[in-house]
Amino acid sequence: MKEFSNRYIFIFSAVMVIAVATLLSLAATLLQPRQLKNLEIEKKKSMLESIRIASTNETTESLYDKYINRSFVLNSKGEAVEGVDAFKVVLNIEQKKPLDQQYLPVFNATPDDGKNVIIIPVEGKGLWGPIFGYVSLESDMNTVYGVTFDHKGETPGLGAEINTSEFEGMFSGKKLFEEGKFVSLGVIKGGAKPDDSHNVDAISGGTITSKGLEKMLLDCIVKYNDYLLKNRN
Repeated sequence: MKEFSNRYIFIFSAVMVIAVATLLSLAATLLQPRQLKNLEIEKKKSMLESIRIASTNETTESLYDKYINRSFVLNSKGEAVEGVDAFKVVLNIEQKKPLDQQYLPVFNATPDDGKNVIIIPVEGKGLWGPIFGYVSLESDMNTVYGVTFDHKGETPGLGAEINTSEFEGMFSGKKLFEEGKFVSLGVIKGGAKPDDSHNVDAISGGTITSKGLEKMLLDCIVKYNDYLLKNRN
């Protein structure tokens, strides 16, 4: 059997490590544009879902251009911030800043029924990781037009149910304000009453995810309070 010196083994190992690292780095660099494009499409698709427009990877961009006609960024006082692209704002980065330094994205849309709708992104924590989505509001800045939610790792059949049309559909028509005061949207274990304007049924067996979603909605939407009050119809 041929024996190799320690020096040979060291050089061979070093060359292999460098070669593999170079290939991995090259692959990551080449794939990055495609990955970013996929993320962009997923983001647009989710916004469309919040205004009840279904799309595929092939139709998402054209439908986004058709239905979502304007975007802008606010500060915590509800004032427009110039020179910032709302689509490029990363919510989890903004949430780490003091409130008065955060950028708050808003997207305007006109669904097929002709209503003027705004879309607000939301992000928070579930049981096992991030949960996120979009809430669309009618022009009264109070009534929920639609929502879409997603997650990174909630339990299938339990917390992962936040991403089902059955759960998301309960939010349409719910209200954010009560007599001019922001009260947000709640998720009630045991079920919300039929005439409840602010709450929906929690997910059976998904209590922690449900409460995380409730907290996400409160924490994210309340930041828009000044803007919503100023622009109510």
